[in-house]
Amino acid sequence: MIIDTRRIGGAGTSAPTTIHLSGEIDIFTTAALRRQLLNVLHHSSSLLILDMSQVSFCDAGGLAVLIGIQRRARAQGIALALTAPRPHMSRLLHLTGLDRSLRVAA
Repeated sequence: MIIDTRRIGGAGTSAPTTIHLSGEIDIFTTAALRRQLLNVLHHSSSLLILDMSQVSFCDAGGLAVLIGIQRRARAQGIALALTAPRPHMSRLLHLTGLDRSLRVAA
């Protein structure tokens, strides 16, 4: 679930858009998350940051949402970055190899 959407450094169109995610990203939440992130892409700058620090669980469907949003963002000229993933999320990204295709910052 998205808990906050804002531009870093003010309301300028070049400022990165950051999304704070929290809770579980699973079969029950992926459809709503996908819709919300697609909507955010329409209003994003050249960089979309997903803050993962409050994500407690992510399943294969959640990973699919992240990959899909990355593809859509890239097609629109928007870079996607994940920040502050918890250790279990970092491990999941590493085990699936997604840490090589998704930009991840500590």
